[in-house]
Amino acid sequence: MELKNNYKECLTNFACSIRKYFNLEYKELDSDSDYDNTIDYIDKLLEEKKPKNVVTILCDGMGYNILKRTLNENDFLIKNLLKPITTVFPATTVAATTSITTGLNPVETGMLGWNTYYKEINKVITTFLGYEKSDPDKVPLEEAIEYRKKHMITRPIEADINEKGEFVGYTVSPFCSTPYETIDEMYDTILKKCQEPGKKYIYAYDTEPDTTMHILGSDSNEAKDYIKEINRRIEKLANEVEDTIIFVIADHGHINVDNIFLEDYPDIVDCLVRNTSLEPRAVNFFIKDNKKEEFVNLFNKYFSKDFDLLTREEVFKIKLFGDGKENSIFRDAIGDYIAVAKTNKAILYGGNDPHVSAHAGYTDDEVYIPLIIINKC
Repeated sequence: MELKNNYKECLTNFACSIRKYFNLEYKELDSDSDYDNTIDYIDKLLEEKKPKNVVTILCDGMGYNILKRTLNENDFLIKNLLKPITTVFPATTVAATTSITTGLNPVETGMLGWNTYYKEINKVITTFLGYEKSDPDKVPLEEAIEYRKKHMITRPIEADINEKGEFVGYTVSPFCSTPYETIDEMYDTILKKCQEPGKKYIYAYDTEPDTTMHILGSDSNEAKDYIKEINRRIEKLANEVEDTIIFVIADHGHINVDNIFLEDYPDIVDCLVRNTSLEPRAVNFFIKDNKKEEFVNLFNKYFSKDFDLLTREEVFKIKLFGDGKENSIFRDAIGDYIAVAKTNKAILYGGNDPHVSAHAGYTDDEVYIPLIIINKC
């Protein structure tokens, strides 16, 4: 499989440019790393304009191709669209939003997918929420929460800015310590923070259009309407601020999917050591030692038209999860094989929720995201 993710111009590099502008360290890589940390044209823009306010608005799931299909050339976001860049692997919120908020690749953060194998407690855990993937009651486990705190790196740029004390950082998200409840409140908060004195960074996270796409489809009228509303609101915000650069970006795109239920393939299930993890479109498998050859033959028999099956060695060789210092959990969490979707299929097993539209696979609709820059300086 050819690597699509451009780890010289992805969410991680974007975040490193933000870190650089706010005088934070942004190199946490092995000395032999061969990728650039920042994006030069963003560095140049910020250095030239020296904005008082830097605002990043991340619209979950609003991939480049979806945006282009929804808006026309005269719409505000399209007129300010610089280019498509890539997300990290996998193209999913856990991995991608952590990269844009830390400036580290998934290999470094250990935030690899919606579900992750936690070796110390020997369970597959829903990463953000802390419950075992197979638990129908979704009860968070204290040992899983502690494992994530111990091993995964999630400290955001805003926290580092505030700790240093030279500038100010804000998070505007439904999941932060002071969450917004409505989209009106989100944009009102961004505007109010921009009007405060002093140099600052504002990171705003919108759960849409991802939520709507999962339920109704990536090209549903409801998803399109929400993107049009995003376009309207950001244009209004841009008209109300000054001395500000607004970046609009996504964590990943989306694609309508056909779901495959692995329980319908008992011969494959018989090869498994434990539950699958990561994502239904980027599935990792832990296989019994005496079943590996059988598993590969069976998987390719059933699914080779829809998935590329990579060994863990191939994953490491192509640096699928990015370059940098490996997180302590990384190799234990990878498993023996990762199946990466190249068509519209998703493999569900052991607690995965079925969706109409999904992400984390390797189609252009999922991997490419828009980089929109609105210069109000």
